[in-house]
Amino acid sequence: MIKNYFNFFLLLLFSGFINAQTNILNAKKVAQIGQENEQQLDSDNDGPIPYGYVDDRDVMWSKVVWEKIDLNQKINLPFYFPTDTSNVSSDRRSLFDVLVKGIRQGKITEVYDDTFFITKFTSELIEERLKFVREDEFGSIPYNIGAADIKAYLLKGMWYFDKRQGEMKYRLLGIAPLGRDVKTLGSDAESDEYLPIFWVFYPSARDVLHESKVFNPMNNSNPISYDHLLNARRFSSVITREENIYGNREISKYVRGNSLFQLLEADKIKEDIRNREIDMWNY
Repeated sequence: MIKNYFNFFLLLLFSGFINAQTNILNAKKVAQIGQENEQQLDSDNDGPIPYGYVDDRDVMWSKVVWEKIDLNQKINLPFYFPTDTSNVSSDRRSLFDVLVKGIRQGKITEVYDDTFFITKFTSELIEERLKFVREDEFGSIPYNIGAADIKAYLLKGMWYFDKRQGEMKYRLLGIAPLGRDVKTLGSDAESDEYLPIFWVFYPSARDVLHESKVFNPMNNSNPISYDHLLNARRFSSVITREENIYGNREISKYVRGNSLFQLLEADKIKEDIRNREIDMWNY
């Protein structure tokens, strides 16, 4: 069984993703790099692996949790780099740049101000979160939020037990980059607190994230898509809150002033989710 899972993982990892290095060995001009021939275009039906339909009646148990991906951790660096795009090819971009570009091009439209996807953002409001010009006696000073300013991501997802499949599954629902308030940058009100800049309803962004590839240090010819990286949960995260009777309050709100105890509480929630699947099979 373990061998079969390992072989399946290798198949996903080396399934022939196409990046900007396509045709580089056949190109006679720089403009020909990245161009696919007619045969490649005809056979290219690559897309994100579709989510299967889940009937509400098949969900025996579920829990929504929020997690934080700290970009200071080594395993999470693929989401952060590159922050300087002047020395890399055009297909290599950080997750933040991919999301912002998709939003500005109109490919990602499900963008919200809150984690419950109630207040939808317009393009103007999004730009206000990313850019600000402060006027003072020395003139105009522009401030921008870029990839280097993003230090973490928040994920919202649901763990659920599918009785038809007989297993615990996870479905990613939303993602939000954490950054400082651009309107406070360079002022006395600037703080070290990082807040969600916007929330993206994840299923609506899968096509864009599938087209965007992450650098694969093991094989440059076979990059991994952001969609695969996130759905495979190839990152390190800490649970920050769960759905609860107290208004979905965060762990830091009821475990105050002790980071260790907050981590222990997060691990407890994670362990409860793991044990839930085992409990389903007890008679």
